[in-house]
Amino acid sequence: MKGKAGIPTGFYLAELPHPLEVIEDAGFETVIASVRGGQPPIDGFDLSDPVNAKYWNEKGLYERLANTPALSELNGADYSAVFFAGGHGTMWDFADSADVQRIIREVYESGGVVSTVCHGLMALVNAKLSDGSYLVNGKNVATFTNAKEAEVQATEIVLFLLQTALENHGATYHAAPNWSDNVIVDGRLITSQNPASTKTVGVKVVDALKG
Repeated sequence: MKGKAGIPTGFYLAELPHPLEVIEDAGFETVIASVRGGQPPIDGFDLSDPVNAKYWNEKGLYERLANTPALSELNGADYSAVFFAGGHGTMWDFADSADVQRIIREVYESGGVVSTVCHGLMALVNAKLSDGSYLVNGKNVATFTNAKEAEVQATEIVLFLLQTALENHGATYHAAPNWSDNVIVDGRLITSQNPASTKTVGVKVVDALKG
C-alpha cells in the first residue's frame, strides 16, 4: 500500500527468497500466502541479487506469488512455522489484520515457530495469545529500529514507529548497528533486524524446526 508520501511499497523481495532458500534446502515444504491472496505488492525488486534471480527465474517464484492463497484460507495449526517477510508495506497490511493475528496464535499455540525479518515484525505488534496477552510481552526481539527509520527518512511517513510499539507491548528490544545481521531467538519466537539478517533467520528457523 501507499503511505503518507504516496510512494508505492510492498514486501521487500530479498526478504523472501533468502530465508526460503535455506528452509527449502533443508527439506521443508513451504506455502507462500498473503493477507488478501493473489499477487502481493513487491518492493525492492532486484534481480542482480543472485538468490532473488534464481528464485524468480528458475524456482517459479513469479508464479507462486501470482497465485498466493489468502491467510483466511489457512489453518495455522497445520503448519510447523510461519515466517513474515518485511518491507514498508507491512506497516499498513499486517498490524491490524485479524487473519495475521489468528495465524500467529494458531501456529504458536500448536507448538510451532513464529519468525520475522525487519518490518515483518509488524505482524506481531498486536498479536495476542488465547489468554489475551501480547505474544511479544516479556520476549526478546529485534526489528527495524527507530534510528534506521530516521535514516531512510520514513519517520514522518509510517503510521507509527515499530520499535516503540513493540516496547509498549512489553517486548525487550535488542538493537545492533544499522544494517548489520542481528537475529534474536527467544524460544519459538525468532526475529531479525533488517535485510542483512535474511539468511541467518532462515538458518535459525531450520535449527528450531530440527531441534
